[in-house]
Amino acid sequence: MNDRKVFKAFTALVAALVAVTVVIFVVAQMVTSGLNMNGHKQSMVQNQAAIAARIQPVGEVTVGSTLAVSNLIPAANAADNVGKSTFQSTCMACHGPGIAGAPKFGDKAAWAPHIAKGLPTLYKHALHGFTGKAGTMPAKGGNMALSNADVEAAVRYMVAHGK
Repeated sequence: MNDRKVFKAFTALVAALVAVTVVIFVVAQMVTSGLNMNGHKQSMVQNQAAIAARIQPVGEVTVGSTLAVSNLIPAANAADNVGKSTFQSTCMACHGPGIAGAPKFGDKAAWAPHIAKGLPTLYKHALHGFTGKAGTMPAKGGNMALSNADVEAAVRYMVAHGK
């Protein structure tokens, strides 16, 4: 009888150890199933890049020389179609809606008396400013970072669309 009790206890112990081993194996398979360690690292890098892109600042403020300001306006410094890009970045603010008596872009009737004065006069008014009966034109459209060549190109662009 004594041997029988020992045999039952030993059998129960072995069965319990087998059951615990099976449970550990099943849990380990569930935890690691579908995880490719290299793929997991790669997806973490992609997630970090996506997070960095989402929290990136929308813009930045630079306080400095006019050179720094002109570098912030890439359209005004574009080599191709400088007149159009200068108009879009600076001149459109007033000449688009016709603010302060500015002739609206493309309005042939409004531009006719200005065009009649000739390009040299228009260049002078655009570069140095002008106050007339209809309104005021600030020097370089208020953007002193613009070069004279950029302003003259913008004048030619507006005149071409005002004829």
